[in-house]
Amino acid sequence: MRLIFTRLFLLISGLLLMTDANAASPYLNNLNMPYGVSPLSHQIYWLHMAGFYVCCVIGVLVFGVLIYSLIKFRKSKGAQAVHFHEHLGIEIIWTVIPFLILVALAVPATIVLAHIHNTDNSGLTVKITGYQWKWKYEYLDQGVSFFSNLSTPQDQISGDAPKDANFLLEVDHPMVVPVDTKVRLLVTADDVIHAWWVPELGVKQDAIPGYINENWIYVTKPGTYRGQCGELCGVNHAFMPIVVKAVSKADFAKWVAAHQGGAVAAAQQALLKPQPAADLLKAGEPLYIKNCAMCHQPNGQGLPPTFPALQGSHIVTGPAVGQINMVLKGVPGTAMQAFGDQLDARTLAAIISYTRNAWGNDALNKKNGNAIIVQPTDIEAQNK
Repeated sequence: MRLIFTRLFLLISGLLLMTDANAASPYLNNLNMPYGVSPLSHQIYWLHMAGFYVCCVIGVLVFGVLIYSLIKFRKSKGAQAVHFHEHLGIEIIWTVIPFLILVALAVPATIVLAHIHNTDNSGLTVKITGYQWKWKYEYLDQGVSFFSNLSTPQDQISGDAPKDANFLLEVDHPMVVPVDTKVRLLVTADDVIHAWWVPELGVKQDAIPGYINENWIYVTKPGTYRGQCGELCGVNHAFMPIVVKAVSKADFAKWVAAHQGGAVAAAQQALLKPQPAADLLKAGEPLYIKNCAMCHQPNGQGLPPTFPALQGSHIVTGPAVGQINMVLKGVPGTAMQAFGDQLDARTLAAIISYTRNAWGNDALNKKNGNAIIVQPTDIEAQNK
């Protein structure tokens, strides 16, 4: 009896806590699906709430009848159980009523599902590709393309510094979209299955290698909206966040102008200028931590056999051209990705130069007569 009353109390409490879509308390909001900032997220929210209300009504009725029966027909009052079966009327009722409930829920669910995949009349198309463990965004009509990587400092990840409010939810380059614009999303993956998931935008779309799934977003309110990969995709699944920045249409046009065509080409050309060795090594360590340490570890000892050590590696302490080619093209059939189209020449030069000098590798390279400093032009020469 106590268990029944406890469950009934929790059911009613849940109904009261989850009813308000705009509850003032963040604690209450955390108990329910977010209301979101897009018309699609609003439809999904109210569909969810409709199903929730139906479940609550069913729960109250079932537990109400159960509690009434336990009290009214308890043994202490001398009640005798009545045995009956094959009651046609009861069987029809408990078959028809659930069927009608399911139909009542299926109709609006089907309408919302069809709406989710209707990408007609979109004003912007963005191709999203999932990688282990980052996202690539390509604005197909604007000629803008970039990778978005986790930017949470390594000392926070390792526990050496306090975690900020957006721990593991910060990136170096967010996806930028204009408000009041239907943005068509083409979602795929380069390696394994990922899922592009931003709760406040009402979208969670699987990213599957070899397939392109369509979805869309329509943001009505400027702001920054965060999400994560929603599909277990490997050891660093937790380290590929999503950040969508919604701006005005005028600001979006300025952002596109700064990231397309000639502006990008000029910036890339400037990155090919020779760099002092000290500058490359200084820049190399934080870039290595950001892009490589998840697999090969900050100390260069890796996680063998999947992620081999770089300390004393025959690749890192061998001819520079071999390491450059491996970094640019990756190693098929392994976790080593091809970084040729992910990072610019100066970044790769700094990372490779750092690994060839760190953890005692510089002494081995000097002993073997190999270069310990790699310039951006060396990267560009092998990347053609």
